[in-house]
Amino acid sequence: MDENHGPVISVKGLKKIFFIGFFRRRVEALRGVDLEVKQNEILGFLGPNGAGKTTTIKILLGLIFPSAGEAAMLGKPVGNVQVKKKVGFLPEHPYFYDYLKGAEFLDFYARIHGINKAERKKRTDELLEKVGLSDAAGLALRKYSKGMLQRIGMAQALLGDPDLVILDEPMSGLDPVGRRDMREIIYGLKEEGKTVFFSSHILPDVEQICDRVCVIHKGKVRDTGKLTDILRPEVEKIDLQFTGLEGEALRQMEKLSEVHPDFRVTVKGEMALVVAPNWDAAESAKNLASQKGARLVSLQPKRETLESYFLREIDDE
Repeated sequence: MDENHGPVISVKGLKKIFFIGFFRRRVEALRGVDLEVKQNEILGFLGPNGAGKTTTIKILLGLIFPSAGEAAMLGKPVGNVQVKKKVGFLPEHPYFYDYLKGAEFLDFYARIHGINKAERKKRTDELLEKVGLSDAAGLALRKYSKGMLQRIGMAQALLGDPDLVILDEPMSGLDPVGRRDMREIIYGLKEEGKTVFFSSHILPDVEQICDRVCVIHKGKVRDTGKLTDILRPEVEKIDLQFTGLEGEALRQMEKLSEVHPDFRVTVKGEMALVVAPNWDAAESAKNLASQKGARLVSLQPKRETLESYFLREIDDE
């Protein structure tokens, strides 16, 4: 994509109203969403279930139409056929022809893309290697695990070498290994110069790989920006771990809660875990432990995480 282009995704005043059930109950799924995704960035689209994430994605892909507002991708209105050729998409619940083998599945979709026979084989092999499924190329999809299906779905989304990749809850249902693999694939796409827009409610993964996040709740955007801009920079608490803290020394440590509210001590085996609400309390704990011959094993300042920020935004209404 040319650097002179504007945003890869541009959404302005997007609204979507559904009428549900026999009595046509009116539901506002989107209530004036404004959103921009920049070239070659990973943007995490965050929100609880029912926030409007999938509805927004469906509008971008032309699967449903907005009730009001504008949406564009790669400089063209959504629905443009030429733009769709440059977009890769992995839905939250993809459907697979499970009687096909992994390589056959990708070859089938490569034919739909119009890729010639020689190029299909090369492209299929490259993508199977990219998503870590080379050894499973001859295995029927019905024998794939959830994580393997997510990876083959990602390979299918990348067949057309898209400029923009849209992923709807790509981490959903994956175990820690599967989530790690998916994170590595997504970050690899950015290194290739692609733009990634993905929805998720698995916040630790988002925090690790996203350049920016957009938080949506009840059909409205609550905040958009870099994590360094939206997360509170101040230290919220300090975690300390001590060994050799027992008997009278432990009792004196616990009494620090009388001076410092929210000061907590937990003993796990030979380790004493201390949560200090501020630096003064942490310094008091360190001095007391030193006086009693205990050893400080670790000290970790804790700042606001994306999860705590997210819960604060969602609850603050």
